[in-house]
Amino acid sequence: MSLTQETKNAVIAGVVLAKEDHGLLTAWLQLDYGGTRQGFGGYCLYVPKRPTIGKTGNFSGHFIWRCMEIAGVMDWDKLKGKTIRVKCDHNKVYAIGHIVKDDWFSPEEDFKEV
Repeated sequence: MSLTQETKNAVIAGVVLAKEDHGLLTAWLQLDYGGTRQGFGGYCLYVPKRPTIGKTGNFSGHFIWRCMEIAGVMDWDKLKGKTIRVKCDHNKVYAIGHIVKDDWFSPEEDFKEV
């Protein structure tokens, strides 16, 4: 974790669910801080040739579910325009949080055993 980490509000400006050119499934939230932008995501959520990575194997489901839960939406396409809290520094978003509840999603913490 960074020494210059801060917590601030962000609007989800866009969402991406993609097959990367090197054969991995990734998801991104494009965050707008009101003049600057930053991405959250990019984690390997699924490798088609190894569908049961780790103990549970359902990283994509967990990542997508938690992003939707934090933003308070029932559909992935409803994320755009939602306001959330962000723990970040200049280089990285460490966690996203519900705008009013004390509910945070940190992929590094949730996936640390992998």
